[in-house]
Amino acid sequence: MKYYAGLDVSVKETSVCIIDEVGKICREVKVPSHPDDLIRVLQDPAWQLTRVGLEAGPLSQWLFSGLAEAGLPTICIETRHTKAFLKAQVNKSDRNDARGIAQMMRVNLFRPVHVKTLTSQKRRVLLSARKLLQEKAVAFENDIRGLLRNFGLKVGAVGAVKFEERIRELVEDVPEIRDIIEPLLAARRKLREEFVKLHRKLLSIVRGDEVCQRLMTIPGVGPVVSLAFRATIDVPARFSNSKAVGPALGLTPVLNQSGESRRVGRVSLCGDGMMRTLLYEAAQCLLTRVTKWSWLKAWAMNVAKRRGCQKAVVALSRRLAVIMHRMWSNGTEFRWTRESLPAVA
Repeated sequence: MKYYAGLDVSVKETSVCIIDEVGKICREVKVPSHPDDLIRVLQDPAWQLTRVGLEAGPLSQWLFSGLAEAGLPTICIETRHTKAFLKAQVNKSDRNDARGIAQMMRVNLFRPVHVKTLTSQKRRVLLSARKLLQEKAVAFENDIRGLLRNFGLKVGAVGAVKFEERIRELVEDVPEIRDIIEPLLAARRKLREEFVKLHRKLLSIVRGDEVCQRLMTIPGVGPVVSLAFRATIDVPARFSNSKAVGPALGLTPVLNQSGESRRVGRVSLCGDGMMRTLLYEAAQCLLTRVTKWSWLKAWAMNVAKRRGCQKAVVALSRRLAVIMHRMWSNGTEFRWTRESLPAVA
């Protein structure tokens, strides 16, 4: 007899449902959301589990690693696909969701998600923390601008380096405002200092990574984009071909076809949002700032003439992802001309 388990994970507790090969519920229990507690339930000799499914989420990587190390046949399944399957249930509860996931395991109706390696997870944390500090520092600067504008003090166009100097110049003759703005400047300064520390750590990782150095030969691709791509893709062999990277990052149009109706919409925007944003910025940089000519820029300029600049940037973002994956897989560097250029579409 084969048995299947479904786990509905929440922060404190996880609902576990074990069913047999005909769909009969054998056991239902709630345990703390910790790998050790789940292993004690799932490694019961009474159940020879064929598949254990859990939905991708904040705790899924940690729980998946613990269960997989214990030898359990664990599968992390895609969130949107799971949500669509469970939507057929009349009543939504943790117990019913665990039952639904167990049934998905039994009938083999699921879409597995790649769980990144520990190295890629750590690099992802570095990128996220760096981005968070940068966003908070920019938010402080914008708030300071808004507060001073109420008194007719206009900061104007000034970079991050000379921002504090400009603010002190404006409030120099207004002691009351200066005493209020000073703590904000101190907080903003601390955020910038910590941001620089994380950015230097990122640069040190990129300098010692051969793949990142190779990806940076592409015009418009810098250290942040290359390391983010490395951490997002993780294992290039998990894609059957380089063209599959575009849909995985949400950079291909959505097709809605029914009968004689066929409607092509905007890009799907599924997948990793941070990586998609970085690719978009790299494509903009290639089109507007990179002066050296290349076949890739010529291709994007032709798309811009036909379809407009915005669509050209999106198309170029997708093509950058395809090229980066191909270069990573083949171990080659970017070719500036089309001579001896392999097809990457």
